Amino acid sequence: MPARPATLRDVAVAAGVHPATASRALNPETRLLVSEETARRVSAAADKLGYRPNPVARSLRTRRSFTVGVLIPDLNNPLFPPIVRGLEDRLAVNSYVALIGNTDSDVKRERLVFEQMRARHVDGFVLATTTLHNPLLEEAAAAELPVVLMNRTAQDLPFPSVSVDNEQGARSAVTHLARLGHRRIACIAGPQDVSTGIHRLRGYRDGMHMAGLEADDSLIRYTSAYTIEEGLRCCRELLEQGRDFTAIAAANDMVAVGCYAAMDEVGLRCPDDISVIGFNDMPFVDRLRPPLSTIRFPHYQLGTEAAQLLLERINGTDKPVKILFLAPELVIRGSTAVIAGTTAE
Repeated sequence: MPARPATLRDVAVAAGVHPATASRALNPETRLLVSEETARRVSAAADKLGYRPNPVARSLRTRRSFTVGVLIPDLNNPLFPPIVRGLEDRLAVNSYVALIGNTDSDVKRERLVFEQMRARHVDGFVLATTTLHNPLLEEAAAAELPVVLMNRTAQDLPFPSVSVDNEQGARSAVTHLARLGHRRIACIAGPQDVSTGIHRLRGYRDGMHMAGLEADDSLIRYTSAYTIEEGLRCCRELLEQGRDFTAIAAANDMVAVGCYAAMDEVGLRCPDDISVIGFNDMPFVDRLRPPLSTIRFPHYQLGTEAAQLLLERINGTDKPVKILFLAPELVIRGSTAVIAGTTAE
C-alpha cells in the first residue's frame, strides 16, 4: 500500500515547530514572519518528506484560489507571449497561477471564457481584450471584481491599467517619416472600438499636424482586427486608388507585414517605392526583408506591471486607481528611407 502524502503537521513535527509556524515558513507572503534559521529548517524538512501544499485546503483557509484569469485577444499574435511571460513570472512570486483564455477578439467567446473563469473562482482578471462600451466591464465594476486592463484603457470605469503611450508612439512614427522627406503619409489604423486603435490614430493625426502636413482622410484605412490579412486588404485598397503616397504608418507590426504582401503583389519594393513603419516591435520583425522600422515598448515589463497592479487589488491595497503608460521607443530599420532625390532633415 503506497505511503500517504506528507502533511503540514508531519513537516512541523520533523522541523520541531508548531504547524502554524511551518505554514508561515512555507508561504512566500509570510516567510519573513519567522526567523531565517527556522525557515531553512522547515524547508529542509518539507523537501525531505516530499511535502506538497494542498491547494484545496489552502483555498478553504484563505478564501482564495490563487489563480488569475487572463484574457488575450489573439494568441497567434507574437506580441503576447513575452507579455504573458512577464505576467506569469510576477504572479509566481506570490504563488499565483495564470489561466490563459484566448478570445479571438470575439465578444461571445470573451464572455464565455470570462464566465467560466469566474465560475472557477479566480481571484481576479487581467484583460487585454477590452473594447469600448463593453458590458462585461460594467458588470465587473458593479460586482467589484479585481480587474486590471493590459494593453488597453477604459474611460469612466474604476479599473487600473497599463499600456504603452500609444499616442506618443504614433507621433514618433510620423515624425520619423516626415524627417525623411515624406509628405503624403498614409495610415492603416487599428479597430476604432479599442483604445489602441483610437489613440494610435490620434497620434498619427497629431504627428501630421506637428509636421505641418495634411492628414488626408482618403489616405486612411481602418482594419477590423490587428492581423496580416487586414493589413493586406487595407494596403490593397490604398494601392488600387492610385499611389498618391510614399509612406505608410501601420497600426501594428502584423498590419505592416500585410502591407509588405500587398506591395509584393504589384511589384513594389519597400522602402524604394514606399516606406512602411509598424508598431510594437514584435519578436522577429528585425528578420523581415527589409527589417521593419517600428515603435518598441517593454513587453515583459507590461506583463509584470499588470500583475503587480492586480495583486494590489486582490490584497485590497487602499490606493488610488493607477493608470500606467510605458514609454515608447522609435526603432529605425530598413523599411523606412529618404525619398529619392531628397535629403533627410
